[in-house]
Amino acid sequence: MEQKTAMIAGQIRPNQVNNPKIIEAFEVTPRDAFVPKALREVAYVDEDLEIAPGRYLMEPMVLARLMELAAVGPDDVVLDIGCGTGFTTALLSHLASVVVGLEENAKLAARAGEILADLKIENGAVIEGKLTEGCSRQGPYQVILIAGAVEEIPGNILDQLADGGRLVTVLIQGGVGRGHLVRRNGEVFSGHDHFDANLPLLPGFEKEKKFSF
Repeated sequence: MEQKTAMIAGQIRPNQVNNPKIIEAFEVTPRDAFVPKALREVAYVDEDLEIAPGRYLMEPMVLARLMELAAVGPDDVVLDIGCGTGFTTALLSHLASVVVGLEENAKLAARAGEILADLKIENGAVIEGKLTEGCSRQGPYQVILIAGAVEEIPGNILDQLADGGRLVTVLIQGGVGRGHLVRRNGEVFSGHDHFDANLPLLPGFEKEKKFSF
């Protein structure tokens, strides 16, 4: 497909995505299958696409760079928080041993399951549940990807990382979003920003407002 080829050549390869397995995952995963019919003609544009009220399919370049940061290995178990219709889960399934997609919107979760089955992806499954709680019963995870922007990362989600595990997301601080990587070393979590990124905020991951009297 010409649009997919253009997306990879124009959005992903020039933006410090060097892992050939990530490139291959984008080549074999039809992004247009994961969006509403009305958006299929623009499925490969370099934008976040709204798939439900307040929920978006992440911009390909940002997603690819987060996947590069995560350094997913073939033996890794991955938690994909906010998987939506399953596009991120499908991509990660080509890199990891097992991918657990977590989605709290029942319609999106059902659609994701259908698409993954249609694509015969057997190492990726979608679980319906509250995004901010993660999915501890399937953990710990070598990689956690939060598929949207957050203002803070809940501690209970960080706790689901295995020792040596990595969490990637877009962290918004002071109104500015950046691709962010957290590594776990025992009980120590170290986080670093890596690139500028603007994504819609994932509902539920707003920073708790503190009131002063």
